[in-house]
Amino acid sequence: MNLLERLKADNQADWNAYIGHDFVTKLADGTLPEASFKHYLGQDYLFLIQFARAYALAAYKSESLADIRQAAGGLAVILDLEMDLHVKFCADWGLSETDMEALPEAQETMAYTRYVLEKGLAGDLLDLHVALAPCIIGYAEIGAALKDKTADNLADNPYGAWIEMYASNDYQELAAAEIEQLDSLMASRGGEGRFTTLSKTFNQATRLEIGFWQMGLDVS
Repeated sequence: MNLLERLKADNQADWNAYIGHDFVTKLADGTLPEASFKHYLGQDYLFLIQFARAYALAAYKSESLADIRQAAGGLAVILDLEMDLHVKFCADWGLSETDMEALPEAQETMAYTRYVLEKGLAGDLLDLHVALAPCIIGYAEIGAALKDKTADNLADNPYGAWIEMYASNDYQELAAAEIEQLDSLMASRGGEGRFTTLSKTFNQATRLEIGFWQMGLDVS
């Protein structure tokens, strides 16, 4: 198994709770309350800003040109693809970028994003990427699964565009590159002795993602 599969297997219950959360289920069947989704969208905008900072930190932490390019590519996807799509998508839900910039960060938003940044600051590039993995790779897995599940009625789903965004080839390629980067960093910076600590980081990040979904549901 690659590093991602090992991390998932070591934390399978929490990973399943994340990708199969009620928030995700309600996205798939279109029953998620609008208030929940709009709250999630606003916080996700603030979340993406902090993740862009994490990729900038990844570039700083890099010791090879290849790693710098990988970090720069991830940063570009967030700023030029994901954030752009997010802002346009939010506009359709009556949320302007100015409105979202003015929102206070929810505790759940601060908890995960600051955890990622702290792991990157205190650890090395591998620690940082393992902390990032549940978000980057998890959203790709969720997007692909929901598109398959809702293929027959995606056009009628009010959250269909969100599903399409994370099921898109561009986003799936980003996630695939992240999986490869995890293996590359494990080979160059890792060793079996690090797996237990990396698994704990992955578990904490996954549980923080669960909290982020729950934050949306709790609004309604």
